[in-house]
Amino acid sequence: MKPAQPPISQPPMSAILSDLILDVDHIAIAVQDIEASSRWYAEALGFSLIERHVTRGEHTSMLYAVMKAGQSVVVLLQGTDPESQVSRFIAEFGSGVHHIAFAVSDLDKAISKANEAGSTTDTPVVRDDGIRQVFFQRDPSTGVRIELIERSGDTFSENNVEQLFRVMEEKGLC
Repeated sequence: MKPAQPPISQPPMSAILSDLILDVDHIAIAVQDIEASSRWYAEALGFSLIERHVTRGEHTSMLYAVMKAGQSVVVLLQGTDPESQVSRFIAEFGSGVHHIAFAVSDLDKAISKANEAGSTTDTPVVRDDGIRQVFFQRDPSTGVRIELIERSGDTFSENNVEQLFRVMEEKGLC
């Protein structure tokens, strides 16, 4: 007979932020072939392509495709060369979840509470019209990065995505 397992305790960040998290804003998935991945999400799962862009940094770039089904949003990411953050992520972790973005009601308060719990941001708050967001350090056990995002608009901002991409490029983050 196996000994009883102790109950799983809730991580401090989630307990502290639970009153500020509104929903999953989007899930970003690093892929090797954005065309094939977009097609699969459309044909197999019924997602629609909302927008597609190339984001350029100082030295590298990425393609991204925003896919939506109902209220669910998946953002597919593909690096354009081996040095791209997305390509380096795939080299280290394989294709899969790059980050999960949680919509929050108050980004400043959420960051403050997460920092109190010992979490550290990897980026400054990046902002554009109707959107503010920040990335936290990647979870070493899962490879997943958490993004907190506060919106007063509905869509992604290409300017915001580029700002985040450039900050991550400068810091050498993947």
